[in-house]
Amino acid sequence: MKFEEFVKKTSLTKEELLQHAYGQLLEDPPEDFVRLPAPPMLMLDRVTEIDRQGPRGRIVAEKDIHIDDWFFSCHFVGDPVQPGCLGVDAIWQMIGLYLGLCGPAPSGRALGCKEVDFFGQIRPYNQIIRYEVDIRRYTVMKARGVAMAIGTGKVFVDNEHIYTVHDAKVGGFQDIAYRDYPRRSERAIGGIMEKE
Repeated sequence: MKFEEFVKKTSLTKEELLQHAYGQLLEDPPEDFVRLPAPPMLMLDRVTEIDRQGPRGRIVAEKDIHIDDWFFSCHFVGDPVQPGCLGVDAIWQMIGLYLGLCGPAPSGRALGCKEVDFFGQIRPYNQIIRYEVDIRRYTVMKARGVAMAIGTGKVFVDNEHIYTVHDAKVGGFQDIAYRDYPRRSERAIGGIMEKE
């Protein structure tokens, strides 16, 4: 699909999410275009709602739970539960995706969040996770080559609200992509992205 079609999407299938992660979805992607992580870190199976209202918006996604999901066998042996950090990461993934759906956002990075409230858990025999993110701010700083979105995400398992991630932030940054991995090159070492 063309980039022009992508930014008008109101939902995305699993196939489209996988193509996005592997850089195969767009025929004409902007340079260093923000991507979702590939499996097993991809925490979304489908996006069911995308709504853009100027600097605000909403994105809703779902993930099917399988008894053999990779994290259940190691977190924890004898007490399998999906790590709460993966739910937080799913919220960041959705906000990064939202950046790309709003314009040609470059490489995405999670920038933090405020409070995270956990009051439930995800177990191997649950059925479906739903993530809902209300974007309260979307900004593009053209002079710095940065796009940013902030939103509060809620995580539901089988329609029960079990986490809230307050003010999660994701930025899209130009000229940080490490495209020649695993070769050692100028971007092979991390650290502070913008040094004064």
